[in-house]
Amino acid sequence: MNRDYVSYALRRAGQSLVVVALAYVFTFVVISVLPGDPVTTTLRNPENGFTEEEIARIVAYYGLDRPVPVQLWESASRFVTGDLGLSLRSNLPVSGMVAEALPSTLALAASAMTIAVVIAFGVAFGVHRLPAPYSSILRSVPALSLSAPTFLVGLLLIQVFSFRLGWFRAIDADSAVATFFAALTLGIWVSAQIAEVLIANLDHEADQEYVAVARSRGLTRTRLLARHLLRPSSLPVVTVFALMVGEVLGGAVIIEAVFGRTGLGSLVERSVAMQDLPVLQAVVTLVAVVFVVVNLVADLVYPLLDPRVRPVARQEAGVTA
Repeated sequence: MNRDYVSYALRRAGQSLVVVALAYVFTFVVISVLPGDPVTTTLRNPENGFTEEEIARIVAYYGLDRPVPVQLWESASRFVTGDLGLSLRSNLPVSGMVAEALPSTLALAASAMTIAVVIAFGVAFGVHRLPAPYSSILRSVPALSLSAPTFLVGLLLIQVFSFRLGWFRAIDADSAVATFFAALTLGIWVSAQIAEVLIANLDHEADQEYVAVARSRGLTRTRLLARHLLRPSSLPVVTVFALMVGEVLGGAVIIEAVFGRTGLGSLVERSVAMQDLPVLQAVVTLVAVVFVVVNLVADLVYPLLDPRVRPVARQEAGVTA
């Protein structure tokens, strides 16, 4: 790993930290400029049952009696150390609530992305490997998948595989089988966008001169795909994959509601309904961190997948040096 690549990676990492900081500041400012004092308003709701002493302690903890810049500084300082504040409803540490809900959502998102990649590559390979009638049918699969609402696909899978076939119990939504079908619901939709990009780039690469030379050497379609077309066609897929992480995390909210799973989706749903703003801020910032980290990894993988990208990295590193 040369010095130029290290400089490029460090610069990209620094930019990612700036994006995370801006996301945190933006979320904090949006909450702070809401009409009135949302935290105090929530605490003084008679349904919550907080005493004046407890309200005063929470107000002092969040620094609501201080200027907004001071509140932001203290909030950011706590966030850096892992202190996400206290829930205004349960009075529990937000970090503990997020840590409890996060594994389920990460399992769902990771499974969905894995299934999406498998489906997308399978469809793309089929388009370029199968005879014309079958490849034409496969080309229409991504568009069909995009047109099907995810919640409808989820309800159909529950109806068929849970109620009719009994492969999993709807009341046991966190089981391995139920997680698979929840991930399949989300993965079908995500795979469509990955497949469209991959098919388009495979079509583009198949028209290049080096492919004609490879064919003249007697390479089969499978070897041609694996050895010559897949690697250059995968570069845009890396970008789409990274961008789809945000879509998957957003879609997880719907899928968790459809399948009755407990995760960040259900936590956000309860927090919105109960106006639990510290929880909302923590979840939004966490999602921003995950999204930025995944896109950072994609940026760092790009020069490793295709040497043609490396001169760009050297040029960018040289400009900032």
